[in-house]
Amino acid sequence: MNLVLDVGNSQIYGGVYEVDELRLTFRKGSGGSASSDELGLFLRSVLRENGIPHDAVKQIAVCTVVPELVHSLRNCARKYFGVTPFLLESGVRTGLRILYRNPLEVGADRIATAVGATKLFPGRNAIVIDFGTATTFDAVTGSKDYLGGLILPGFRLSMEALEEKTAKLPKVEIVKPRSLVGRSTVESIQSGLYYGKLGAVRGIADSIQREHFGGSPAVVIGTGGFSRLFENEGVFDALVPDLVLTGLQHVLEMNV
Repeated sequence: MNLVLDVGNSQIYGGVYEVDELRLTFRKGSGGSASSDELGLFLRSVLRENGIPHDAVKQIAVCTVVPELVHSLRNCARKYFGVTPFLLESGVRTGLRILYRNPLEVGADRIATAVGATKLFPGRNAIVIDFGTATTFDAVTGSKDYLGGLILPGFRLSMEALEEKTAKLPKVEIVKPRSLVGRSTVESIQSGLYYGKLGAVRGIADSIQREHFGGSPAVVIGTGGFSRLFENEGVFDALVPDLVLTGLQHVLEMNV
């Protein structure tokens, strides 16, 4: 079995693969720091509670945008699982041609989701929209050229900015509002967050398709924690919450 971990700024999102079957997924708040023992005990307990022996894990793959956690993750894998983890970083095989001016700048999570898109939709242009701490848009051609993308503040960052930088606006639950026009401050904030993001998704996806794929069809893929909010809005051709894990598992297979 393979344990794959996407370690972000606010959450660790993990999964366990048996061959190509995703047996288990889980999340944990990261807060940007954790010791190897904290990580190891958490991962072992998740596996144990789901009936998976920790010694069944033969490989561990990690993509992370938090450099401070790399040391803890490596030590955790060696101490609690007896393996040296594979890290998705510059120089590993991904199957993509990275067209960023400086390929080292592309976040490992963005590479993993792009690889996941080429794995699930081979030969097709793809626009991947990932709703995490940041909301990212990534464009990948059917010939596996990674064109680049856009980075916007995510839902929580936008909400926290409103709360922290204004005197009277409260923190709210991030949900789909009942109507476009809110009739209270809370409803107005929720509507602004939701429909502001929805408008951005529609407009940016259309612009990418028109300007970078020459109007050729592109599959629009939604992924990440908040992607399900837009499940019924008709903005995605496919909703794949586990896309980053799919890509990470595929990169692992290419490099072992």
